[in-house]
This record gives sequence, structure tokens and C-alpha cells, in this order.
Amino acid sequence: MSADARCFSALRTVHRIAARVRFRYACPRGGLADAGADGIASLSRQINSLPGVVGQRINPAARSLAIRFDPATTDAERLREQLLALTVDAGAATTRPGVKAPPPGRPRPGAVLGSLAVLLGSALLPPALRLLATAGVALPVLRKGARDFRDNGMGSHGLEAAAVGIALMLRDTTSANITVFMLELGEYLEGSIVRRSDELLKHLLNPVDKEVWVERAGRELAISADEVLVGDIVIVGAGAVVPVDGTVLSGTALVNEATMTGESAPVTKARGDMALSGTHVEEGRVCIYAEQVGAHTAVARIADYVEQSLTTKSATQLEAARLADRLVPLILALAGASCLISADWRRAAAVLQADYACALKLATPVAFKSAMYQAGKSGILVKGADALERLAQADTFVFDKTGTLTSGTLVVTDAIAFDTTYSAEDLICLAASVEEHYFHPMAMAVVEAARSMSGRHFNHKEVEFVVAHGVASTIDSQRVVVGSRHFIEDDEGIDISAHHAALDQLHRDGKTLLYIGFGGKCLGVLALRDTLRAESAATVARLRRLGVRKIVMLTGDHAGRAVEFAASLGIDEVHADLLPEGKAAIVQAMKTRGARIAFVGDGVNDAPALAGAHVGIAMQKGADVARLTADIALLEDDIACVAKARALALAALGRISANYKLTVGLNTAILAAAALGLLTPVTASVLHNGTTIGILLNALRRQQASEWKLPGPQAGAKRLRLS
Repeated sequence: MSADARCFSALRTVHRIAARVRFRYACPRGGLADAGADGIASLSRQINSLPGVVGQRINPAARSLAIRFDPATTDAERLREQLLALTVDAGAATTRPGVKAPPPGRPRPGAVLGSLAVLLGSALLPPALRLLATAGVALPVLRKGARDFRDNGMGSHGLEAAAVGIALMLRDTTSANITVFMLELGEYLEGSIVRRSDELLKHLLNPVDKEVWVERAGRELAISADEVLVGDIVIVGAGAVVPVDGTVLSGTALVNEATMTGESAPVTKARGDMALSGTHVEEGRVCIYAEQVGAHTAVARIADYVEQSLTTKSATQLEAARLADRLVPLILALAGASCLISADWRRAAAVLQADYACALKLATPVAFKSAMYQAGKSGILVKGADALERLAQADTFVFDKTGTLTSGTLVVTDAIAFDTTYSAEDLICLAASVEEHYFHPMAMAVVEAARSMSGRHFNHKEVEFVVAHGVASTIDSQRVVVGSRHFIEDDEGIDISAHHAALDQLHRDGKTLLYIGFGGKCLGVLALRDTLRAESAATVARLRRLGVRKIVMLTGDHAGRAVEFAASLGIDEVHADLLPEGKAAIVQAMKTRGARIAFVGDGVNDAPALAGAHVGIAMQKGADVARLTADIALLEDDIACVAKARALALAALGRISANYKLTVGLNTAILAAAALGLLTPVTASVLHNGTTIGILLNALRRQQASEWKLPGPQAGAKRLRLS
């Protein structure tokens, strides 16, 4: 392997902690790290694919590469070796050979002011100096055109340089000065608009404090945010930013979640509520059980998504750029023909002023970035323009049931006592008395049920936690155990054979059972069930109004229960009694039949289906692997965000389509008028740059709620089909 084929020629470690390392790099000529935005995007994809990498950030200006990794999978030295082995060939497919991507540049107000000064003051100069001053301000335009022609062939910059060159050749300094000024002004405004669209996305970031308070061994300690571990109890008071994703264990606080959900009104957080990193505590104090820390928090994921969205190009964007390039020869031919027919070089210069490239190449990414920013403010994280585009194209939505169409929050539906000396209420209160110390969804459901009936509290001794089984304690010198069937029957030796009929019926109803043993006997059982989300039916209905042709539900429930559930939501097709691997197979089968699938799920077993779908959407409380695999991740536990994301994607594609038609129509009219001699070069330049800026501003314009839906009556639900 030659040195020039490598992405990096040298890597020096400048900073290292347990799960993060920062390198200073050098790269050979032609390396991806020096190949502009497309090269950086390709390099990022290669680094993200390395084993153990959970996130990375490249700063080309500082020659800096920061990587977050899983210490259980890799380490800094192994990563360094793998990075040095990366080659340009492995991921450079996004850039054409021999074509240099233009480096991202800042708008240049000095160039605008300089061209304006020459335009206004050239009339005061002697004729001999007038042409020299005009050539001086035109030189950057001419150089840019020549450089672009050398690297990429004739393009929009080449056309602009040709128009200015013709004006200089004819000694028409007025036309040349006005053209240069309009080009510089247009480029400055276009650059400002594009930078603003990038800044909109960057504003989604809300860094957490560097110092975090945690409770360890009964003491409150201030530690670095990088040292917080999963399972730590993090203490957040008024004025602080929540540093982790987790569940509130104790305390009450008023939390402003505007940065994550877009809701301006603060919300109250108490025991059992979800707390998101990056949100701000305005009043109160809470203790949070850390479930996601460091690179896995919502804030860190937003940072990664923003990086991806600034470099990822959609198929629409790429097609617009290809169309703009294909139209350049047509404009050149039209300019040549008009000059030959009229024998007027000014007519050719006017034609060369108007090209399609600026509006076609810039308006599409600006519109996507604006839509992604608006989605982010609504609690929807979109991993790039291509994901938004694929969501708009989806015609079939496939939902996992548990945790998606249902809330994932269990409630007690039945309390069956097998000992007549205990009532159903006694059974719930007995279980809650020992479960109240246990942080688990089933335990929280039992405690909530007991709290709602204000039942009595059973005094007990120290509680013993048995991982993945349940809890045990002592009441009135008798051992009480609450947990799974395996815990009660196998570990504790309690016989439940006399109650199989009742238990089997509860299982057929799709309920989760919690067994209670007392004094060596099965005292009774609590049945729990996931609850239907209040917004599920409305979301299904809205998706139909937004053009979705089929809505499918996948579940491991029994068929009878699944059909009943799906019918209440108006779902078209149900696949029940599924094993985890069955979901991905069903998605693949539907894709084979031509369906464009949006899969919505939340569990570890949903990851293959999320990856295999046309576009994957992960719920806010989903497993890590689901959120990482998905193209779109919800930061708000609200299934209505699925329909909101679809509506926003459709609105964005609609605006892009309208901008495309405007660009083609207006520029074609300008070209035709210029070719017929109806426009001077100055007028053509003003019209072209003015319309381009207007189209870019329209792309950036904030979409109104009325644009987030399609007209037309609601489509009726199809007849339910079970398979």
C-alpha cells in the first residue's frame, strides 16, 4: 500500500481519558481529510464503522480528530493503528476522481465593499485607470472561474468569469463593475444563508456542565462529567443543566425542556419521570438514576446527528447538482449561438450571466437543513437529509406494538388472591410494601396501584434484591417473595400447580404476571398490562391523511388479542406470535414486494428491522442499539411525533419541488430574454442573482403548521388482515 493511499500519514495522541481520545493528524496529498466536505463525510463514515467507535468529530482547521469509544471493545492504541490503516479507496466513492471539493468558506464582505467602491468611483478615474481598477476587482472572479474550469470543467463559476471577461474585452467597465458587484453580493448573501442554515442545526446543542454532583456510598461528591457512570445517582439543583439521561428517583423540580422538545413551558419532574440531558432545572432539586451517560446521552447524540446532517447529501440534492452541471453546456451553446446570429458579444455576456447552478445546488440543502432544525426543535432528530427524503417517500408504516403503540408503562389490571384471608387490595399493598424500594417498571406499577387505593402498609425487614428475579423480605417472621414464576417455583420451591387454569387464562390475555409467595405458599398473583398510548389512534389516522397506503403492526402477542388491539386503531395488517427475528424477515418480504417501509420500534430486537427498512424511526425510550440503528430518533416520548416527522418531510419535499420549478422557470425566462437581446448583461445579472437569493430565502423560511399536512379527506381503514 502506497503512502498516498492512506487517509492519515501520522497521528499524535494529545489527550486521552477512559472512553475518549483526541489525535492531531497529518495526511498525505489527496487524503480524505484534505478533500473538503465530501472527503470529511467519507472519512467520518469509515471511522464510525471501526469496532467500538461510538462517535467522532473531525476539525480540519485544527487537524484534530476526537473519538469516543467503548473501552470494553477497543482502546486508544488499537484505534490509532486502525486509523493509520484506513485508505482513500475504502470510502472515497462520494467524490469523483480528480475533482477537488471546494473548501467551506466564509462570506467575504470586503469583496462586496471593494467591488461597490470601484462601481461608484470608477467614473471619477481617468479612462486609463478605469479599466485597470475594474480588472483589479474582477480578478478574484476570473481566478475562481479558471480554477473551477481546471479542476471540474466548465461550471457556473466559469460562466460568470466568461461574462466578466467579455465585458473587459469590450472595455465596457460599467457592465463589468455591475456584474462583479452583483456576483460578490450574491455570493455573500448565499454564503450567509447557507451558514445560517448550518447555525440553525448547531443551535440544537446545549452542552452540560463540566462538574456533576453524584451520590456515592451515602456521600454527595462533585466529579467531572466524564466520570459519571451508568447507575450513578446524579443530583441536579436549580440553575444546573441535567448531565445524563435517566429516571428521577426522588425530589421534585421544574425543568425547562425547550432545548430538547421545543416546549417553552417548564414541566414538573418527580419520581418515575424521564429526565433528558441538556435540559435546564429552573426550580427544585432531583436525584436521577443515570441510564445514559457520556456519548450515549441525548445531547451527545444530537451533536453526532448535527455533524452528519451538515455533510450528508440526499438523492434530491445530488440530482439537482447533476442537473445544474448538465445544463452548463446548453448555456454555453446558447451564448455562442446568440453571438453568432447577432454578432453582438454583449448578448452572449447576458446569456452567460444566468445559470441554474446556484439556486439548484444551494436551495435544496438549505431547505433540508431548515426542516431538520425545525424537526429537532420538535423533539425529532433526523440523521441527515437523505433520511428526511426517504421518510417522505415511504408508503408503508410498520409499528412494533410494545413500547411504540403502547406506552411501555405497566398498570395492574388484576389482583387474584389464592388465600381467602387476603383481599385483592391486601395483595397489592403487600407487594407494594416490599417493591417500593425497587427501581423497576413492574415495581413502580405496583406501588402506583397501592397509592391510588390508599391501602395499608405492611411493615417488613430489610429488602433483598435478586437480580432478574424479584425481591424478598420478612413480614411477621415469615419470608415474603415477589417476582417471576421462575423465582417463586424453582428458586423458592413454592408449588403453583393448583392455579394453572387461572394463570393460563391471564397469559392468553397477553398480561405479565407477578407472583407473590408468603410463608412458603403462593399467596396470589398480580396481572399487569402495557397501556395503549392516547395518541396512537390519532397518529394512525393522521398518517393516512398524509398519504400512507398501508399500516402494519408486529407483535409477539397471541393472535386474538393482537387483532382486537389493531382493530381499535384502524390498522390494516397484523403479524402476531412473532419471535424477535421474525420482524426483520417480514420487513424484508414487504420490501421484496416493492413497499417503501418506515419501521417504528424501540427494542433491541427491533434493530435488524430498523436497519433493513427504507427508513427507521426509534422511540425516545428505546434501547441504545435501536436508537443508534435508526435513521430518525425521537427525543420526546410521544408517538404523535412520528406523524409530525412525516408531515414535516412532505412539506420539505414540497418546498424543494416548488423551488426547483421556480429556479428552472425563472432562469429559463432570463436566458431566453437574454438570447433574444431583451436584456443587457447588467439586467440579466441583477435578475439572476435577485431570483437566486429569493429562492434561497424561501428555502430557509420556517414552515408553518398548515404546510405539515396534505389536503384531502381522511382515507378509510382497510379491512384488517392477520398473518
